[in-house]
Amino acid sequence: MRDPYSLLGVKRNADVNEIKAAWRSKAKSIHPDHNQDDPSAGDRFAEVGQAYELLKDPVRRKRYDNASQKHQTIMEQREAAERAKASKANAEKIMEELARANARRAQANAQANPQAAAQSGAQAGGRESGASATGAEAEGAEDMIERIFGVGPQEQDKHDQGKQDPTQPRAREGAPRSAEAHPDATESPDGGEHKTPLPLLAVDLISSLVRRIRGTSAPPEKAPDISVDATITVDDLLHQNAVSVKLPDDRDVRIPLERGMTEGQVLRLKGQGLKVPNMKNGDLLVNLKLTRDSQYRIDGFNIHMVLPVSLEDAVLGTEVALETLDGSRQVVVPAWSGSDQAIRLEGLGLHTGGGERGDLVVELRILLWEKPDPKVTDLMRHMRQGLYL
Repeated sequence: MRDPYSLLGVKRNADVNEIKAAWRSKAKSIHPDHNQDDPSAGDRFAEVGQAYELLKDPVRRKRYDNASQKHQTIMEQREAAERAKASKANAEKIMEELARANARRAQANAQANPQAAAQSGAQAGGRESGASATGAEAEGAEDMIERIFGVGPQEQDKHDQGKQDPTQPRAREGAPRSAEAHPDATESPDGGEHKTPLPLLAVDLISSLVRRIRGTSAPPEKAPDISVDATITVDDLLHQNAVSVKLPDDRDVRIPLERGMTEGQVLRLKGQGLKVPNMKNGDLLVNLKLTRDSQYRIDGFNIHMVLPVSLEDAVLGTEVALETLDGSRQVVVPAWSGSDQAIRLEGLGLHTGGGERGDLVVELRILLWEKPDPKVTDLMRHMRQGLYL
C-alpha cells in the first residue's frame, strides 16, 4: 500500500477528525457508484479505505510512523554513502592526475636540462624526480585543479604569489637571470634552492574530500530490525499453534510456536523485518505475550490457575473435578486449606523442549456465599469474642 497520508491528502500530524473528514471526502469522490466508467475505481476506493483503517487506529499508526521514519533514515544514509563514494573516486582521480602531471614535468625537465635532472636525481638518492620537475608545455597542478573544480583566478592568485618553480636551476649569485629561466624559480635565504611542494590548493581540496569521506558513516549492511508483540494463549503454547502478527507495513506474518517457548520469550525471524531496496532485510523480533483475559498465568514452564473454594470445603476438605487443558482431573482439597496454599499437578504444564513438561499449579481462593448466612455470621461473631459453642 502507498503512503496512507498521501492517499488521504492529510499531513502527518493530522488528528483523527481531520483524517476522518478527508476519508469521507475522498471516498465520496472515488466511490465506484459515481465512477462507473473507471475500471480502477473499486481498487482506489479499497486502497483509500485501507489507509483510513490504518490511520484511525493509534497503535497501527504509531507502528507505521516508526517504520516509515526508519526507512527514511536508511535512505538518507544510503544517499550520503553514495555521495561519499563519489567524493572518494574524485579524490583518487585527482591524485592520479597529479602523479601523471609530475611524471610529465620530470620528463620535460630531463629533456630540457639533462645536467640538472641528473643532479636532482643524485641528491634524492635515487628518488623519483617527478615531484621537482616542471615544463612549460606540461599542465600545471593549479590548472588541473581549476579544470576539475573550476577554481577562479582570485583563489589561484593567492597561491601563485611568492611561488617559484623548483625544477629550474637556480641562478648564480650576482648573475642576471637567464631569459630561459622559469619565472617561478626562487632562492632560499641561505642560497639554496627552494622547492615548492604540492600546490596548497590541491592539498586543501584533497584534505577536505578526505574529511568528508571519513566523516560520513557507511550504510548498514542490513536494514534495522522490527520489534512487535504477539498475543498468544496458553493453548497456543501447549499445542504449538501458529499465530499471526500485523507488521507496520501491513504485512501479516505467521509465527510458528514450538516446544520450549514460553511467555516473555523473544523470537527472531531472519529476514522478516524492515525491507529496503539494495539492502539485506532486517530481522523480525517477536515478543510473546499472554492474552490478558486468560484464566491462566505462566511462570516459566509452569501454568498457574485459580480454583475457587467455598468456606465449608476449605474447612472440611473436598474433592473436585478440575477442567485443565489436558482434560478433566480430580483434585483433592485438604481440610483446613487457606488461600495461601496451592495444589501442584506435575507434568501438566508447558513443554520444556527437552521432552519434559512443567507443572500445573492450582492456587486456592476461598469464597463466601453470595448472600450472608445468619448462622455463619453468628458463629464468626462468637469466635471473635472468644465464645465457642
